[in-house]
Amino acid sequence: MICEHLTGLEQELLRADIKELYRGQPWSKNCREWVYFDCCLDLAGLRARLDLAPSVIEHVHRGTHDGAEAGFVCTCSWDAVMGAHPDVAARPRRFG
Repeated sequence: MICEHLTGLEQELLRADIKELYRGQPWSKNCREWVYFDCCLDLAGLRARLDLAPSVIEHVHRGTHDGAEAGFVCTCSWDAVMGAHPDVAARPRRFG
């Protein structure tokens, strides 16, 4: 179960019927539960609209061989809600 700091965002994505692509521990023991959704998250729009805790930071990774993602990570629990990186997503659905 994802932490309380990201639950609101996760629930909005699920209510919007955005497909969940992956849920688990993707990279290392540093990460707890990361949830990936089939969309591009509007990070600035979501930050402005949602009451995200100060512990929630933006995470943007544009990898060349190890994936690309953009979303939010909670530095208290190391949980995350991720979407596709907008520069590499093939027909991205924007959410925010």
